[in-house]
Amino acid sequence: CNVLHREECLINIKISAFLLIVTLLISPAFSGDPIAGEERYKKSCINCHGMAGKGAASYPKISGKEVSYVTAMLETYRDGIEVGPNSSLMIMMAMPLTDVEIANLAAYLKDAVYKQP
Repeated sequence: CNVLHREECLINIKISAFLLIVTLLISPAFSGDPIAGEERYKKSCINCHGMAGKGAASYPKISGKEVSYVTAMLETYRDGIEVGPNSSLMIMMAMPLTDVEIANLAAYLKDAVYKQP
């Protein structure tokens, strides 16, 4: 900081620190709940994508994907946009999903692992 602008500089540092703290406190609120995501997954997704999203028949493996990818795909389907051979089914399944359910599903699928019974 320049001596002439020291007070201005200190104010900017305080504002930056405040915004960083607020961001760190708020960001977990916007991330999904993997436990709730697993519960929602078991209601319908499991029927085609199998246990823990490992994939089944012509339905792809969806576990291990980045949260941003799963979120974007589910939002795309929810918006009625076709992106692949199973689009009509995915559109029908995604349309009723809320933003919170999508975040929860994405959080669950990111680290979902199939465990043999």
